[in-house]
Amino acid sequence: MSTVAGIHPTAVIDPGARLGRDVGVGAFTLIGAEVEIGDGCVIGPYCSITGPTRIGRGNRIIGHAAIGGDPQDKKFRGERVELVIGDDNLIREFVTINRGTGDGGGVTRVGNDNWLLAYTHIAHDCAVGDHCVFSNNSTLAGHVTVGDWVILSGFAGAHQFCRIGAHAFLGKSVLISGDVPPFTMVAGDEHGRPRGINSEGLKRRGFDAERIAAIKRAYRTLYVAGLPLAEARQKLAEQAADSDDVRFLLDFIESGERPLLR
Repeated sequence: MSTVAGIHPTAVIDPGARLGRDVGVGAFTLIGAEVEIGDGCVIGPYCSITGPTRIGRGNRIIGHAAIGGDPQDKKFRGERVELVIGDDNLIREFVTINRGTGDGGGVTRVGNDNWLLAYTHIAHDCAVGDHCVFSNNSTLAGHVTVGDWVILSGFAGAHQFCRIGAHAFLGKSVLISGDVPPFTMVAGDEHGRPRGINSEGLKRRGFDAERIAAIKRAYRTLYVAGLPLAEARQKLAEQAADSDDVRFLLDFIESGERPLLR
């Protein structure tokens, strides 16, 4: 265990854990064996972090979070599986993130600079990108993949094995059971439907008017024109010749195994 600062005397840290420099650990927090925590992390009170788990630098984990627990999967038989978390994430109260499963690749991954707000749950074998916001009580079932810059509003959730493309936005209480293409807004009743593109989010991230217009055309082709998916894909391929963003969208659609949310 490296030089650390600010460890509360009631914290319980397994001798097999490895803490970087300037790590703070709050009262009554448990850090188990095979846990690695990078420099400058702050762990609040009453947290549990169990391994094998690797956490990068500069993360803030607020009180009562449960990180690296066993996957909630009846097929799990105690095999060695991991959780890997990147740098500069904010993990708020009562967040739960489970390790992977042997049948699902063995690793749950969370990238960098994400905000996971209170009561968020990330299940086994999920892969979350960078710069995402998971609002209160948002939930991922197992094996969900989330791209960069995705926002899940409060109480939103994703069925197992779904994919949520980069820059997508899920509205309040929306539950999805199919893949959400990049740039897409999903809203409506409990089982949400595509409602346009996340143009406001794209503007905030520096997308210019020309790029946004190309993405809107692609959205209309996919969702408004009433075309069968095969025909829509052909037209998107034509549009992709002039737009890297449309090519990115089309690649997402063509690489999917679950049905596209339409």
